[in-house]
Amino acid sequence: MVNDVYRKLAKRLDAIPNGFPQTESGIELRLLEKIFTNKEAALASKMRLTSESASQIAERINQNPAEIRTLLDEMVKKGLIRASGNREQRKFGLMPFVVGIYEAQLGRLDKETALQFEKLYQAFAEQVLSHSPSLHKVIPVEKSIPVEVQVFPYEQASALLEKAKSFGVLKCICRVQKSLIGEPCKYPTDICLAFSPVEGSFDNSPTIKAISKEEALQLLQKAEDAGLIHSSSNVREGHHYICNCCTCCCGIMRGIAQLGIENSVAKSDFYAFVDPEVCIGCGKCLERCQFNAPFLTNEISQVDQTRCVGCGLCVVTCPSEAMRLVRKSEGQISVTPQNRKEWMKKRAENRAISLQAIL
Repeated sequence: MVNDVYRKLAKRLDAIPNGFPQTESGIELRLLEKIFTNKEAALASKMRLTSESASQIAERINQNPAEIRTLLDEMVKKGLIRASGNREQRKFGLMPFVVGIYEAQLGRLDKETALQFEKLYQAFAEQVLSHSPSLHKVIPVEKSIPVEVQVFPYEQASALLEKAKSFGVLKCICRVQKSLIGEPCKYPTDICLAFSPVEGSFDNSPTIKAISKEEALQLLQKAEDAGLIHSSSNVREGHHYICNCCTCCCGIMRGIAQLGIENSVAKSDFYAFVDPEVCIGCGKCLERCQFNAPFLTNEISQVDQTRCVGCGLCVVTCPSEAMRLVRKSEGQISVTPQNRKEWMKKRAENRAISLQAIL
């Protein structure tokens, strides 16, 4: 029988706009029991999204500050909560389950936990991925956008790196998880990118390999060459990672490609267009697209706009240059939240929950 402390933690995590819904099987409780100790779960169930010092948390919950600090530090190492600031002024905050706790389990993932993650995904993907704003937004391949089209910084993977001072590469948690359950895919694993405005952020990380800015840009090119879809937080500012996704492993991309959850990922503000006068009907775009958006009619390619996510991978593959990305009309575009705060507010409203309860 699952201890009540895990039910309290699950309820706390579901109070975060990202969501952590209850399942009929109770797999979410068994997974929490697997990755949190009883003491860790009890503490996390009382934490807030707003960062607090160890002494502030200890005073609020009437616990010993030294013991709480030791426990908080251990939880940070395990990827269960987040921390900010230097050692002396460190503050701690609760993380969403996704995007957050799940991704931070990269260094602790084993076959048993990977199987539990898969069961959890199947049980609550519909509920988590159906709400808006979506968790992630597709970033188009820059070379696929016509030079005369205005492009905003959040629509360019390279532009997201401009203000960063440290860069890192890490394994794709989704591909690692699927590989552990015996369902590996053909795409590269060491391909996801992290970046930070603070120098040396990844120098001592056990899961993120520090790289240069030049290597980070090369990694983006490697992902594009492999046919992977760039995506990141569904906001206009405040990015700190770029995922390079496939529809066979990525939980978010699987949502739209395999489960038909339209809101699983926010599409880019572009769509693929084919010039029928130039298309040679080679079918390269059909091979490239992971969403089955292009199709041939009378040996001429067309694009199913309901399936196109605007990633641009088909455009850079087209040998005749018949394909290009076109910016959607204003009425077709869903407004991207300015930052994480605005995203959380909108998501909480759409889930009909009180954001104040978790701050």
